[in-house]
Amino acid sequence: MLKCMILDDEPLALDLLEDYIRDVPYLQLVARCTNAMDALAILQQEQVDLVFSDIQMQGLSGIQLIKTLQTKPMFVMVTAYANYAVEGYEIDIVDYLLKPVSYERFVKAANKAHERYQLTNKSNKQPDHIFLHVDYSLVRVVLDDIVYIEGVKDYVRIHYVAASKKQPLLVRISMKGIEEILPPATFCRIHKSYIVNAAMVTAIRKSSVHLDVLELPISEQYKDVVVRLTNRKI
Repeated sequence: MLKCMILDDEPLALDLLEDYIRDVPYLQLVARCTNAMDALAILQQEQVDLVFSDIQMQGLSGIQLIKTLQTKPMFVMVTAYANYAVEGYEIDIVDYLLKPVSYERFVKAANKAHERYQLTNKSNKQPDHIFLHVDYSLVRVVLDDIVYIEGVKDYVRIHYVAASKKQPLLVRISMKGIEEILPPATFCRIHKSYIVNAAMVTAIRKSSVHLDVLELPISEQYKDVVVRLTNRKI
C-alpha cells in the first residue's frame, strides 16, 4: 500500500485526484494540501510514499518543494504546463501528468510509482503483479501467469499459462504503454505486435521465439533486445 499526499491550490483538482486514488486498491490517501508549506509540515511528521503535486502554486512551487527535501518521497507532477517536464525529470520524478488528467493516464503513473516502490523497498525484487484498467475496473494481473502479450490495434491481449485457467484479457492500452509498465528484466518486446515472458521461452531460432508449441516471430529491430535478455546468440 502506497501512502499518498495530493497537493494543489485548486479544490476541484484535489477532488479529482482524491476520487482517482480511492479507486486504486494499492493507494491510500493520507493528506491533501493546498500549498507547499502545509505539505512540507506533513512530510516532516508523517510517512508519505507518493505525492501527486501541482507545480505552479503561491509561495513554493512543487519543484521548489522537492528541492528543499533531504529525504524525498516519490513525486508525480500534475500540471497544466508542459514546459516544466524536462526540469521535473531532472529531479527524478516518477511521471508528469498534464491537466486535465484522464483516469487511464493516472493509473499508468500510479503503476510506475508502485513498481518503483516495490523495487526499492523489497530488496530490489521484481514486482509480482500489476493493475490494469479494464472497462470500469482495475484488474490485478499476476506477472508469472503471463505467457505473452499481443498487440491488437489500440488494445493488447494478454495470454495466460494454461494452468492459470484464465481466458485472454483484452486491455485498452498501447504496446508501448504496457511495455513501460512491465519489468524489463522479465518481459521482452520481440516484435511490434508481441511481448514475451522470458521465463516461458523454450527455444530461440534466427527469426522466431518458441513458447512451448507456440512460435512467434522476431522482427529485425528487436533482435538485439532478445540477445541481451537471453545471453544467447541468434
